Amino acid sequence: MNTNPPIPIAKHVAINLGEKLQLISDHWKPRLVAEMNDYQFKLVKIQGDFIWHDHPQTDETFIVMAGVLRIDLRDGCVHVKPGEMYVVPKGVEHKTYAENEVQMLLIEPRGTLNTGNTTDGRTAPNDVWL
Repeated sequence: MNTNPPIPIAKHVAINLGEKLQLISDHWKPRLVAEMNDYQFKLVKIQGDFIWHDHPQTDETFIVMAGVLRIDLRDGCVHVKPGEMYVVPKGVEHKTYAENEVQMLLIEPRGTLNTGNTTDGRTAPNDVWL
């Protein structure tokens, strides 16, 4: 029989993604909102064209919350609408494009750069929390 007193449970608060997105005013700079094991959940707003890149060690998940995202692949493209998601497999070269602003949630392992195997002026710092 366990004789230790119960450990008080901390107040649980759900993360409101819509409220967090309102705190983002710039494009192409993912912000961390949660972690699960070695995975990070990042919110980002994008508009315009990104750069071609890949992630040799990991898949990358895009979940669109607002707007229409186009993910260009070397052999075609995928359009992702609000409420939809797409997983780019590891090693697949891709670039994102949004004619109008897109708001989305990214899921990827800790330490994944937004520009993958390429480093340039669009490379955003990791681990920036909202």
